[in-house]
Amino acid sequence: MIENLSVIRDKGYRALMRELGAAGTVVFLRQFDNGNGNYTEDRRAMLEENSVETIAERIRKRSVQQVQQA
Repeated sequence: MIENLSVIRDKGYRALMRELGAAGTVVFLRQFDNGNGNYTEDRRAMLEENSVETIAERIRKRSVQQVQQA
């Protein structure tokens, strides 16, 4: 049977402390962040703003600028 989340969390912290020590546990846990915002909405907006055509046009403009600067 799956244990409740607080028991699993407690066992996880104890395992980290045992294997990594206090400082290592802190370093390990600081890697994880719940983040903020809505990834799905943000991604959709980014993809709408950056269609293949838009990206291709940016590349063409940048290429022309580089040739002009050379």
